[in-house]
Amino acid sequence: MSGADKAENKGEELKGKVKETAGSAVGNESLEAEGKADQSKSSIKQAGEKIKDAFKS
Repeated sequence: MSGADKAENKGEELKGKVKETAGSAVGNESLEAEGKADQSKSSIKQAGEKIKDAFKS
């Protein structure tokens, strides 16, 4: 996994956590769900990158 991909995925994960926390704090279920979705998407991307790295080795 390249460093740029790692940073991008981590940034997306953090953005999702912020959205989830903000949504929870203000009672906005939609924003909270969007944050959870962003985190899930980031996790899937990271898993895909790890699989690609495993096949490169």
